[in-house]
Amino acid sequence: MRPNAPALPNRPPLVPGTGSLAKGVTDDFEDENWQWFYNHPKSSEEQDERMRSPLGRSGNRVWFEGPKRGTPDTVKRIPLPAPGLEGSEHGLLIATLHAGVPGYASGKMMQDDLIFDMKRLLRGGMNVADSPSVVVRVYMPPFDQWENRSGPSFGFRTGCYTHTIITGENHPSRGEYGLEEYWPGMFICFENGDEKRHAEDGAYIRVRSGRSGGELMGPRIEQLGWWTLGIAFSPDGVVHYFASPGVDDLTAEDHITSQYPYGYRTEIFKTFFFNVCSQDDGKTWSTPWVIDDPKVYFVPKAKIAQQPESSRR
Repeated sequence: MRPNAPALPNRPPLVPGTGSLAKGVTDDFEDENWQWFYNHPKSSEEQDERMRSPLGRSGNRVWFEGPKRGTPDTVKRIPLPAPGLEGSEHGLLIATLHAGVPGYASGKMMQDDLIFDMKRLLRGGMNVADSPSVVVRVYMPPFDQWENRSGPSFGFRTGCYTHTIITGENHPSRGEYGLEEYWPGMFICFENGDEKRHAEDGAYIRVRSGRSGGELMGPRIEQLGWWTLGIAFSPDGVVHYFASPGVDDLTAEDHITSQYPYGYRTEIFKTFFFNVCSQDDGKTWSTPWVIDDPKVYFVPKAKIAQQPESSRR
């Protein structure tokens, strides 16, 4: 247990989408000129310590390639695969084939990252004193379109900071009090019905993480199609995880769990990003994931440009 996280407070969780929109911290993918610039070969710093600049980036400069693991091989604006949010016609397809080191097929589960450049837009992120949250719609395709592999397929995650005792081996100052970065979020996991351990295809949400760092079982995905996912940060540093089938706004009934991930009390919500996972065998594509209208909200306490709550959909 980390030293800076007390017991969870006994109060209702903060529902993602509460408050006002953070101006400009969104993308609806409706601009017909939306484009992704790949800049291959992709970065793979986590696997071989090589960050291959320049990183991939969207033309509107709000998304960029993850330097640790690289960009998904397909990042493309497309018509929605099924009716979603009212007034929305396009979303973003993200899928990957070569998820590991460029030119090498590892045969192991790997993942690529698509990161929203919130840190640049808000000059460093958002303090949890402002009760920030992020909401996104994610399309769960029919099971016959999922990669034929059990395990994590898609991640919706956040980048956060806290102050704590540094313990990681990569920190030269470990053992001292300092700034620590970590990445709470949710994974959508597949159960492959072709495997003996699973009677049929299925999927569920897994939360990262609990107080000890272990992952937590979330709801099963009994209904495919559009889902609404949300993560919120209350001023006490607690992270709140929500999910619901459909595209309606999240409510208290959609709450999965509230946690101090890894025992940390969150201080800064830096950004959000998406993982796409594949078996990295050089021939099998990941599940095709479509996201739509990611938006960041906050309860106004600081001088951040905003739009009225009535403008959200």
